[in-house]
Amino acid sequence: MNISKTKTYQNITTGALSLTLMFLLSVAAVAQNAKITVSAPNTVSVGQRFNVKFSVNAEHSNFKAPSFKGLNYLGGPFQSHNSSMSFINGRQTSSLEISYTYTFSTSSESKVTIGSATCVVEGNTISSSPITITVEKGNPAQNQQQRQNNNGNGWNQQPQQQQQADPAGISDKSLFVRAVANKGSAYQGEEVIITYKLYTQVQVRQFQIDKLPSNKGFWSEDLTDDTQNPQQREEVIDGRRYAVYEIRKIALFPQETGTLTLSPINTEVAAVVQVQSNRRQSGSIFDMFFDDPFFGGSQYQVVNKKLKSNTLSINVKSLPDEPDGYFGAVGDLSVKSSVDTKKLKANEALTYSLTISGKGNLMLIDNVDVDFPPSFEVYDPKVSSNIKRSAAGISGSKTFEWVLIPRSEGKYTIPPAKLVCFNPKSKTFVTKTTGEFTIDVAKGDGSVTAAATAKNNVKLLNNDIEYIKTGNPGLHKKGTSFFGGALFWILFLLPVLLAIAAVIIIRKVSKSNADINSVRLRKATKLAKKRLRKAEKFLADNDDERFYIEIYQAIWGYVSDKFTIPTSQLSSETIQGALESKNVSENVIQTIMQTIGEVDFARFAPDDSASKKQSIYNQALQMILDLENQLK
Repeated sequence: MNISKTKTYQNITTGALSLTLMFLLSVAAVAQNAKITVSAPNTVSVGQRFNVKFSVNAEHSNFKAPSFKGLNYLGGPFQSHNSSMSFINGRQTSSLEISYTYTFSTSSESKVTIGSATCVVEGNTISSSPITITVEKGNPAQNQQQRQNNNGNGWNQQPQQQQQADPAGISDKSLFVRAVANKGSAYQGEEVIITYKLYTQVQVRQFQIDKLPSNKGFWSEDLTDDTQNPQQREEVIDGRRYAVYEIRKIALFPQETGTLTLSPINTEVAAVVQVQSNRRQSGSIFDMFFDDPFFGGSQYQVVNKKLKSNTLSINVKSLPDEPDGYFGAVGDLSVKSSVDTKKLKANEALTYSLTISGKGNLMLIDNVDVDFPPSFEVYDPKVSSNIKRSAAGISGSKTFEWVLIPRSEGKYTIPPAKLVCFNPKSKTFVTKTTGEFTIDVAKGDGSVTAAATAKNNVKLLNNDIEYIKTGNPGLHKKGTSFFGGALFWILFLLPVLLAIAAVIIIRKVSKSNADINSVRLRKATKLAKKRLRKAEKFLADNDDERFYIEIYQAIWGYVSDKFTIPTSQLSSETIQGALESKNVSENVIQTIMQTIGEVDFARFAPDDSASKKQSIYNQALQMILDLENQLK
């Protein structure tokens, strides 16, 4: 018995030390290879708009931009997050890029030096190299070419004579912005692509989007390629021919049912118009000739005009009756799984990977159930995404990786995992399954047993010669014996009773875990608090995007698990109805609904102030605590 215990404890210790060493080595590798790269034009012209982009290839915190003295700040930082993962010949490779883009212009000829940006990666501070940008005086044609190469947000089609703020001379039919949806009706969770088009019958010099829509009730993803100039096409509307430019494109995933309205965007356009000159008339017959544009009787002006797009309404349909195992996946998706090894020893680790790929709402899939053997110790999965955003919409893959440690020898089977998703094209639920894996677990390292045996032999050697016992020898009356006595039967039956109790408890736990709704109900508060802890970390790191995502998923995930309502069916109406059915007080219901509304609004129209974000976090935490007390 001592040999077996020693072997098990040493194997567990060895496995834990191996995992710790692997983790420390990976952390050291990430910190060593982390760097900040800067991309910006080497030469720009006076008045030209251009971008400066800082890219970090690792997860980090406390990003600090350098001083931009000598440049005119126009906007930013615009943050983007791209990650990818691939398996080649059994080896896993991954990449990550988190970028911060700033937009500037210049006022005079000079040489501007941009200093080093810094951030913290795994406790180490890294920095970028300084760069120098030369600002030159350029002619209008050069400005036009450089603007197209560096900015992509304007077309300088005529030299600027003079600029004015009065939009006189440009009618609403000559220049306007229109929002167009690729579909007017969609299922909940189905992708809807919105394209904002600029229609013009005048020459456009440049444009700038002043206000983005909040799009409440939708999850939004930006599809605009800022590195390319908008392509020109022609369209005829009501007999009028227009030059058309796509200035912005987004993908929306509706999270509620019913008629949802998209708010407009505000745009400021600088257009070139032809106006008559103010030459004094001489009263001679030659006035009619010199007033003709051919003789220079007119000139060009750059006119700024503010535009607002139209509003759109999308009819969002609810999904059909949801089958068991559905967790909100919508689109044309597939799933596959793999293991890094099928043979190993007890207390060694293996990796089980499951990848969901295709076109759909991959960003919103955060829950996948896999039925691992009970004797396997399972760690929380590592989730990585390779999301591709293009004009056609959202596609790519999302991978979940579990570290598994079998604690005893034998043959074990990891059954097929399944993905239940709704396909909008066929209007049906589709179940995709992975392969099955048989894992052969051998005994642990035999050297542990040998060491334990040698240690036991030393202990036996000390007991080889016994000394003569002194004192009370413990004699007992003849005819009485331990065997057959009350103590003998108690000790004999005790293991049997303990085994029966263990079987009953195991069956009860297995039956309880088989009920998915019961498991979700028990873990609802724990998962919500875990997400809030993550949100608190992102709040401290000023990572607004991840902060609002964790707050949103903490609230909606908690309500979904607590009331056993599928995420795809969650809406303000279903939540209020569930609260009323549980006899929650009216005051608490009003507070909860107000908190949900404010958090939902803040997610789509975030407030950058620290006090507002802290208030959102406090409201979300208090809402979960109040609801937990009401449902006890």
